[in-house]
Amino acid sequence: MQKFIQFLRPLVELNIRHPYWVLSISVVLAIVAGSFASNLTVDTDIANLLPSTNKNVQALEKLQDTAGGETEMQVAIKSPDFEANLRFAEILAEESLNLYYPRHGNNYFSRAELRRDTEILKDNSLYLATIPELRDIIQYLEDEIEQARQEANPFFIDFTDDFEDDEEADDPDIDRFRESYDALIPSEYPVNQDSTIIILTLYPTGSQSDIRYLEDMFNAYGELIASYDIASFHPEMEVQFGGRLKRHLNEFESIMNDVFNSFGLGISSVILLVMFYFFFKKYINYRRADKRIQKHPFLAHVIRMPVPVLVIGIPLLISLMWTFGLTYLQLGVLNTMTSVLFVILFGLGIDYGIHYYARYIEYRSDGESIRDSVLQAYERTGSAILVSAITTAMALFVLIFADFRGFSEFGFIAGTGILFAVFCMLFILPSILVIFEKWNWIILNPKAESYVKTSRIKRYPYARSIVFSGLLLSAVVILFSGNLRFEYQFGNLEPTFPEYEQFREFVRGVDETGRRNPAYIIADTDDDVFEIIEILRERKRDNPETLIREVEALQERFPPTRDLAEVKLEYISEVRRLLQNDFIVDQESENLDILRRGSQTTEPLDEDKIPDFLKNRFMTRDGEIGRFVIIYPNESLADGLKSIAFKEEIGEVTLESGKTYHAGSTSIVAASMLDLMRTESPYMVIATFIVVFFLIWFSFRNLKWALIALIPLIIGLTWLFGIMLIFGLKFNFYNLVVLPAILGIGCDNGVHLAHRYRDEGRKSMWDVLSSTGQHISIGSLTTMMGFAGLLFTNHPGLQSIGIMAVVGIGMTLISALTFLPSMVQYLEDKNKLHDS
Repeated sequence: MQKFIQFLRPLVELNIRHPYWVLSISVVLAIVAGSFASNLTVDTDIANLLPSTNKNVQALEKLQDTAGGETEMQVAIKSPDFEANLRFAEILAEESLNLYYPRHGNNYFSRAELRRDTEILKDNSLYLATIPELRDIIQYLEDEIEQARQEANPFFIDFTDDFEDDEEADDPDIDRFRESYDALIPSEYPVNQDSTIIILTLYPTGSQSDIRYLEDMFNAYGELIASYDIASFHPEMEVQFGGRLKRHLNEFESIMNDVFNSFGLGISSVILLVMFYFFFKKYINYRRADKRIQKHPFLAHVIRMPVPVLVIGIPLLISLMWTFGLTYLQLGVLNTMTSVLFVILFGLGIDYGIHYYARYIEYRSDGESIRDSVLQAYERTGSAILVSAITTAMALFVLIFADFRGFSEFGFIAGTGILFAVFCMLFILPSILVIFEKWNWIILNPKAESYVKTSRIKRYPYARSIVFSGLLLSAVVILFSGNLRFEYQFGNLEPTFPEYEQFREFVRGVDETGRRNPAYIIADTDDDVFEIIEILRERKRDNPETLIREVEALQERFPPTRDLAEVKLEYISEVRRLLQNDFIVDQESENLDILRRGSQTTEPLDEDKIPDFLKNRFMTRDGEIGRFVIIYPNESLADGLKSIAFKEEIGEVTLESGKTYHAGSTSIVAASMLDLMRTESPYMVIATFIVVFFLIWFSFRNLKWALIALIPLIIGLTWLFGIMLIFGLKFNFYNLVVLPAILGIGCDNGVHLAHRYRDEGRKSMWDVLSSTGQHISIGSLTTMMGFAGLLFTNHPGLQSIGIMAVVGIGMTLISALTFLPSMVQYLEDKNKLHDS
């Protein structure tokens, strides 16, 4: 590595000879890169975190291309007077469709949905029943007839009568049809049970990915609502609007706020730490100079406090501009995990400048010239800086090989940022030092000849006790490491949006159904639709722990051919015959009344008679009935394990012909993402550790010293797991990305201490800690502060990244300052340590 450092020395000398040219060219390149970086946006769609080759992602994309991704906006109107609610909703529906958006040159909304024509469905409800449901209905009627026949027998005694309530007893034969009936034929208007709330549904013309459009739309709609005297319709009337579209906007705004807040907090804390550290370091060194040349008052030093921030900050900002400019050209967008990398890289990249600038101050204070100080700082620290940077970058680049784009894009951006940062610190920062020295912005005087540095402590105290205590603690953590857990509850990793939750509570009870989070399979033919349905229903029957609630397709409810329609009409004819049976023909029953009205169909129903509100969820973009097989889960998929199980059960369907279909939905994609992370994470961590180990071994060319340099990383990670066990912290699909990063970052401290110790020789560990120990402490603290900004975000997933990184880097720092020196001291005492 030292040969490589010497090879690049001419670049440093170029900084010394032509500092203005070096800095000017770098800034111009940064401005160009920054212009590209300014176009970056944040993509919050989790489907885009999986590779495009993923079959379930392709199925979801096909679904969106075929059926569209229409997301509606809901307007909820509440008052005790249904007629007042309806009157205002009808006015609002008309005015909403007239809202004009000049930016797009069209209206905000394409259509409104309020009244649902259900009469035709009620008259033909059995025609829309599936064959299994019709069989259940026939069985139900036969049972009812038999029951009525028995009750007509004067000698019949029903011993169960005393145990039945006044309500109609549940019958599994009719329950499935009634559930489908209630789902297919809702109330005429979308209202709650007591009709005090009515919902108007509006369909926007713009895309939900157009954030400015959403902001303008919600602002315009708020102004429209405010223009009405709502109390004139009813004194107690309330109006709220929102839904999942508003939640999508809230999520984007929340992430952007988190990015800027964490950026402001993280960077300001890093700047303050660097400013005060170098102020005291330079002032202490200045006071050690001969009194006769101390010409600058204390105020002059105070005024120059921001100088270190400029010395280190300018090359760091240049590197960040280059990084995110390249990110835009390569990736185009950021995802939820990479959106906070600017502040993280600020904390990471500043480390290399701290080490370089700190050593420069020491050499200048020793009386070296500007040129010699720059070159010596480069030669003496460059090797350690370059090794730690390359090790960290390579550890992050390992993530690029992951299929999960949360890993791969994080690795690409962070690894690139590290390499740009170390390049700028080694080959641009020197030009700033030369310029600032010429401008007299850096006040440094050589130490007085009478000043002699003495170290009162010749050996690291309590070395043996610290080593054995640390090893014992690590062994205990390893023993209980099996208790570490993974967070599978998606809800615990998502932010809550009070406005959205308030709206959900406001509309509770309107059109609620147990059929949620459906998955879709798009078939090529009608025959494939029926075969897919049968396969999935067979899986449901054969699996006692099935997560399939129901499987449906419009082809099953609305026969696509004359032959299939005739089969269904024969079943309906049998239902009509049974309904005319003398034992039940005059019987009063809600179920029987529904069947009497719904069995009137004698001819195939024309497609045009099906109301739009029913056809919409089965329609393609071209206005045709799609071949969609819809699968409903019987449990919430907020539990990642349930989501994975549901994906395993219905995610892939192979027909007898060998043709394979894949299910698509956001829940299926989330399950695929979680499953992929569980599979890839161990390999990523192991591969990262191997890369780190061999790079450090190559740098030191000595196995023992490579292992010593890795001590802070290994012990620090073990202590991190111990903290997680004590406080019940869990891994999740957000903070897992930090583990490989900690492997790369955590080795820096050991590399710097080991390199400096080998330079200084035996019995120098305390002196090494008093110099390099300060530098790695400040470097680690700045990195922790970069991540600490995430602790104050509203996003639990991003918070977990901050917690994992701060604790992990903190543990590696503590291990570097305690366990590594103790181990070195212990080996020195045993005479088992050599300088090379």
